[in-house]
Amino acid sequence: MLVFFSIFFIIYSALNYYIFIRGWQALAVYPHARIFYLIIFLVFSLSYLAAKIFTKYFPSFLYDIMLWIGALWFALMVYFFIAVVFLDVIRLFNWQLNFFPSIIKENYLQAKFITGIIVTVAVVIVVFAGYLNTRNIKIKTLELNIPKGSGKLTELNAVMVSDIHLSPINDGKFLSKIVDKINEFNPDIVLIAGDLFDDSAEILRQRHIGASLVNIKSRNGIYAITGNHEYINGIDSAVAFIESYGIKMLRDSSALIMNSFNLAGREDRAKKQFTGKPRKSLEEILENADKNYPIILMDHTPFGLEDAEKNNVALQLSGHTHHGQMFPANLITKMIYEVSWGYLKKDRTQYYVSCGAGTWGPPVRTGSVSEIVHLKIKFTD
Repeated sequence: MLVFFSIFFIIYSALNYYIFIRGWQALAVYPHARIFYLIIFLVFSLSYLAAKIFTKYFPSFLYDIMLWIGALWFALMVYFFIAVVFLDVIRLFNWQLNFFPSIIKENYLQAKFITGIIVTVAVVIVVFAGYLNTRNIKIKTLELNIPKGSGKLTELNAVMVSDIHLSPINDGKFLSKIVDKINEFNPDIVLIAGDLFDDSAEILRQRHIGASLVNIKSRNGIYAITGNHEYINGIDSAVAFIESYGIKMLRDSSALIMNSFNLAGREDRAKKQFTGKPRKSLEEILENADKNYPIILMDHTPFGLEDAEKNNVALQLSGHTHHGQMFPANLITKMIYEVSWGYLKKDRTQYYVSCGAGTWGPPVRTGSVSEIVHLKIKFTD
């Protein structure tokens, strides 16, 4: 963890310094404005880190404000960085080819200032549009056929949701919206595929974030698994918080549901990183499960998809990727994961990786949408 955070701070500091210097240079024509720029930049770039490091020392309202400012800065920083790199590449080509028109050459300081204003307005518009996109939750409907086996059911009406990331940003109001959408489907069962958390259980309780979970209407229960953020925010307190709302946690375990299918839930891969103990193999989890019933598996991080295939899992549900959340990160997740977002079938095993209902860090999506998955499953002979 120390190595991870050290690398993060080095990269974060370098990116911010690069952006800051270019902004400082753009204000050369108005040097008196630089002190205000310095103050604003420091507030935005340090707010998130300060909120997380000094949580205990800030009153609730100040913590929430700093969290919002810092989270939005992550998105602004990404697009400021892209814009600055793009402009520097143009400057490099101009240095070689000298194609800038005379109006820019003769008014270079003014041109840099105007360019800075244009870039700032463009970045703010992109981030604001990305914020609106996160609050427009889409419904993804999947119609799937699964072998019936010895089960009694012919159909299953289920809702799967992942990566809600509850926090003062994705707050109680946001959760209520998700719960209302879930209830519209009158589900037989609700499945939460990890990362319900994005802050400590203590903060969520203080803000009454999570109260709407008791309003989920599911005829046969609500089942959840751990994601990496449950471990990041304290696994024991996170699980206790989730279970206090009547949600059944599947932690490297399985349960026979409605005498019709096995529902298995794996611990997230982060378990070993945070506890030093490995999660169980899928073979161990399913050891005592009746194989005459089909298996539906929840595994938060969609690595090692062959595990499900080898163990005759009919359907695996995952999240975690957010499909990169912000462009161009979605291009990277496409290279990392066999399926970054969407449906895949390999032999007799079907997979769906959700890009999630909430967001990590900035409440901004420019590379994917926020979604809830409606599963219309038919059990066939």
